[in-house]
Amino acid sequence: MATILCIETGTDICSVGIARDGEILSLRESDEGRDHAGKVGVFTDELFRETGILPLDIDAVAVGKGPGSYTGLRIGVSFAKGLCYGLQIPLIGVSSTAALAEIACEDYEAGIIDMDDWDNVRLCPMIDARRMEVYTQVFDTKVNALTEVSAEVVDSNTFSDWRRDGGFAIFGNGAAKCAEVLERAVLLNVVPSARGMARLAEQAFVARQFEDVAYFEPFYLKEFVVTTSKKRLF
Repeated sequence: MATILCIETGTDICSVGIARDGEILSLRESDEGRDHAGKVGVFTDELFRETGILPLDIDAVAVGKGPGSYTGLRIGVSFAKGLCYGLQIPLIGVSSTAALAEIACEDYEAGIIDMDDWDNVRLCPMIDARRMEVYTQVFDTKVNALTEVSAEVVDSNTFSDWRRDGGFAIFGNGAAKCAEVLERAVLLNVVPSARGMARLAEQAFVARQFEDVAYFEPFYLKEFVVTTSKKRLF
């Protein structure tokens, strides 16, 4: 079994955790703006000090690979790749939507979430992409993907087929704005966190599903577009 550093920086939340055997040992998180570049290293150092785990004790680094914020993903992936290169350990990329679905399942198991007929509920994590657009995917409650990841501009027809057939739960930092539009959808209080990566990262480690440290890139889903500022600098 493995000791894995888990990093999730794809949204406004900067979250770092240390997991062992698929369970989070300690966690550091902040939702105070997008100062991820300044926090991710500090949080990692604090976790090492708190747990007594040394960098050389880490078997792998897992990072949320997206979709999500372009800048946030770059920060997390760059930091993770640097650690993996320096420590000569594997890199694991974890789907950010799957990690969100994993948190929902763990919260149900812990009694935090209460929904009838849980086995037939469809889970729909939503990562904010501005206005009424979200990055999203549908899962069952075993965290098996039922759709591909997509960018959706949400209206009353979005996921209408899924919402007809029983419980449909939406969550993530893009879900609240969609709740009034999606009839019969249940809004859950589940937000991005490195704790949703622990079991998924452990599974990937056991299966030796590692990324190429040199060439791995985040899954942006949409191309990053550089625009010219309209502000006059001089």
